[in-house]
Amino acid sequence: MEPKTSDTLFRFTIETAEIETAEIEPLRYRLGLALETVSEDFRSAPAAKKSGFAMRSLPALAALTVLFLQTGAAQAPLRVLASNGVREVVESLQPQCERAVGRPLAMQYGSSSALLQTIAKDDRFDVAILTSEALGQLVKDAKVVASSRVTIARAGIGVGVRRGAPKPDIRTPDALKQTLLKAKSIAYAQDGASRVYLEKMFDRLGIGKDLKPKIILEQGSGAAGARVANGNAELIMTLISEILPMQGVDFAGPLPAQLQSYVSFEAGLSTKAAGAEAGKMLLKFLAGPAAAQALTPKGMEPR
Repeated sequence: MEPKTSDTLFRFTIETAEIETAEIEPLRYRLGLALETVSEDFRSAPAAKKSGFAMRSLPALAALTVLFLQTGAAQAPLRVLASNGVREVVESLQPQCERAVGRPLAMQYGSSSALLQTIAKDDRFDVAILTSEALGQLVKDAKVVASSRVTIARAGIGVGVRRGAPKPDIRTPDALKQTLLKAKSIAYAQDGASRVYLEKMFDRLGIGKDLKPKIILEQGSGAAGARVANGNAELIMTLISEILPMQGVDFAGPLPAQLQSYVSFEAGLSTKAAGAEAGKMLLKFLAGPAAAQALTPKGMEPR
């Protein structure tokens, strides 16, 4: 009779607490341990008191279990994969995000291309915040719910120099061209969202071949920025939102308006999200006015 009572109580608590599927098995185990304790007390009780014991204990245990399960589910971390381009914004908003969704965020950052590879190997995530192109690929691959996509912001491309170094003139296309030709070395991310555009821009300016020996490619913009900070590269070119927080690097300015290009970022809910409802709340917050206010100081523009 005990397994039947345990299963009945478990079904009741799961239905009442509205626990999500992925969280059920660990909670079943913990509930089972609690029920074993109650069952042992029941068996050791005098026969005359067993009926009253069951009537008093099981409803109370059920109520406590519902509260326990609701609290445990609410605290399960929401796994979020985010591009380096939005890292500063997301980190500044994380406390507000966590209050909005009622859960902690388990963040993983990287370039959008690297995170696509991560998802290809392990698609256990709740929300992804990537470039529009990368998120579109996840929708195409049925990894992200198409209707969940929200536009977050866009970031332009800029130039950075070692902290304290003179800032070069990059105000016009010709000034930028001369600065690049004079530079001893230029670093940017091999897997970064801006690489393709930069190399097309170099060719457009007619200096692609001249710059090729000067280019230093790194895995990630952080490593490229470190090159500049320690004096092993003269310039870094990447998203403005990535340059501003770099240690040991000063922001020299954006690309000239005639040459500027923007990378847009979107967020979406995983088709296998364990925390789907919390994920939807996070997307709503990221697309709302509170998040928009945090974008400009971090080198991004709301969309």
